[in-house]
Amino acid sequence: MGRLLLAVFVGLFLGCTKKESGPSVSSDAKVKVGLVLDKGGKDDKSFNAAAFKGASDAAKDFDIELKVVESPDDASYEPAIRGLAERGFQLVITVGFAQSDALKKISPQFPKTHFAIVDAMVDVPNVASLLFSEHEGSYLVGYIAGSKTETGTVGFIGGMDVDLIKRFELGYREGVLKANPKAKILTNYVGVSSEAWMNPTKGRELTLSQIGRGADIIFSAAGATNSGVFDAVEEKKKFAIGVDSNQNWVKPGRVLTSMMKRVDLAVYNTIKAEKEGKFVWGNKFFGIADKGVDYALDEHNAALISDELKKKVEQVRTDILSGKIKVSDYYVTRTLCPKSPLNCDRSQRRSGESGRTTQSVSQ
Repeated sequence: MGRLLLAVFVGLFLGCTKKESGPSVSSDAKVKVGLVLDKGGKDDKSFNAAAFKGASDAAKDFDIELKVVESPDDASYEPAIRGLAERGFQLVITVGFAQSDALKKISPQFPKTHFAIVDAMVDVPNVASLLFSEHEGSYLVGYIAGSKTETGTVGFIGGMDVDLIKRFELGYREGVLKANPKAKILTNYVGVSSEAWMNPTKGRELTLSQIGRGADIIFSAAGATNSGVFDAVEEKKKFAIGVDSNQNWVKPGRVLTSMMKRVDLAVYNTIKAEKEGKFVWGNKFFGIADKGVDYALDEHNAALISDELKKKVEQVRTDILSGKIKVSDYYVTRTLCPKSPLNCDRSQRRSGESGRTTQSVSQ
């Protein structure tokens, strides 16, 4: 039954051919762009929604044909990517580290096709890897949480228990403790499979538990699961911090800020480069210097973040960029302190400057 459903999915969304190489496209042909989302889908109000927005904006601004595929499960990534390449799409963008294995397998088979992946390094000459300094953006919102907590206890809820989300957690922890060295930080993860990104019920339960233990501000990096977190903080009149997209609007007055990860601009600019014939493969980094990661300020949280706090946060940004503040990168500390990377002795940590942005994400 599983194979049958997968076959139907591929047939409906992509079609099948037997072409074994990438497309050959004339210079005046319309650019075809495929976007393969992960299981969260385009309506997750977070990571996938940001990618979908970037692609949709590009489709409005440029003369391209856009095909969006929402993957029903992990097994669908490979046929989705392959199907788009076989149908002659010049650029195929995959969203999420879970698609890296499929892309590593498929991209060398279609050397004339350009690919991009968000949140993973795929070292193939026709793949652009779009990477973000999540730890730095998380430090900024952690500093805000540490400054605003009234109970001295804050929380972190991660979606899937993987290194990428621990990178968010570590940066957040350090930012909290910079602002409030005596703060207590509670941590929970939703699960160990990709289902963790789509479990609002579990997100609500974990949030209520942390609130019961004293947390009054909770940062959640859990995709669509965040909706359950937001419901819980609204119910208990506490505060959440959103992630990836600006989620301040979801529960106005109850979302303290959001750690924005500008996947939308990274996707938009990748499509723009393809349209202009300027696609470049390799690693592309986005961070706080160009606000590829940042904290969100708008009319929905304006009353929650004072001018004084904004000045302090901007000084923190300046200090990170100058090297005065060195934000630990989980990818580094897991190597230096394999037994306890989240509690690695400060003298053993490195700044993670290699992950800092080197490319503007402005349109």
